[in-house]
Amino acid sequence: MQRLLWIGSPFFCQALQSCGWQDVALHNFEDARVFCWEDLVRLAGFTPDVLVVADKSRPPFVLGMERFPCLTVFYSVDSHIHSWQPLYAQGFDACLVSLRGHLERFSGPFLPPERVWWSPPFAQDEDQPRPDAPKLWDCLFVGTVNENTPRRAAFLQSLAGRLPGLHVQRGNYRALFPQGRILLNHCEHGDLNFRVFEAMGCGGCLLTPRVGHGLTELFVDGEHLVGYAPDDVGDALFRIGLLLKNPELMTYIGETALAEINAGHRARHRAQAFTDHLCDLWMQDAGALIAARQARAAAIREECLKMPYLLWAEELAEPALRQAYLAAARGNFGSAV
Repeated sequence: MQRLLWIGSPFFCQALQSCGWQDVALHNFEDARVFCWEDLVRLAGFTPDVLVVADKSRPPFVLGMERFPCLTVFYSVDSHIHSWQPLYAQGFDACLVSLRGHLERFSGPFLPPERVWWSPPFAQDEDQPRPDAPKLWDCLFVGTVNENTPRRAAFLQSLAGRLPGLHVQRGNYRALFPQGRILLNHCEHGDLNFRVFEAMGCGGCLLTPRVGHGLTELFVDGEHLVGYAPDDVGDALFRIGLLLKNPELMTYIGETALAEINAGHRARHRAQAFTDHLCDLWMQDAGALIAARQARAAAIREECLKMPYLLWAEELAEPALRQAYLAAARGNFGSAV
């Protein structure tokens, strides 16, 4: 296990370089397309020992993985908005799942629970405090607020009417977070999002909804962050008031949050945990695992992959993509679209 190809959103890919891999190739892309095995080998510049297909919150973009001759891993982050992902994951040898409460969804007829691994969000090394930044806002939310986030828009609008010190903005969170006394999070779909880890990694005093998905297993409310009842404006406002009256508490929470992130929740920690999982698979005879998947490829396709492929073929407007999914449903895979 020496060469790895990572296709899709980078997440912690760059941190794998420090985990003992001989070669790590990354291919991210923004155009709508799909890839088969020959395309992936060409992109990597080598034949990979491990392929990681990382969530881009778009239709499945690697086809035929049930027949690939290497270890394959699907990395799910947006399972809260993509119900097809657990079916798609059955075509892989293992799966990383960001949302702890969804682990059981990915355990299925071809992917046992011991190969479904929880990999929570994390902070990048670039997420750091800026002690000299001025505190411009009492409470700051950085993120998207539009028609696709109706619950968030309603929550922030109601909160703004009762909290003049609230500031809402899109932009570079690394530059903005250090300028807020309290960093507000909202989770549109009840997911444990990256904003939690990014805010804490920037040394902020985080106010976040109690969403589950492992939040209480990772952090202590009142120690590393402050929780509020989801979408409860009154509860959020009450806790904001308490924090603003106790600046030393805000400082303490920001410091303990940063220490906790540095101790176990940066990209390098997720990369090492992932590498350890793969080493375990390799020691358990990865060749046999790959051969077993290939032997069941037709069944995997018929029982799990065919339905989402046909649905995407019906949903998409691009003729070439429609044809690619129809072909994949039949077990035919050509070059990239």
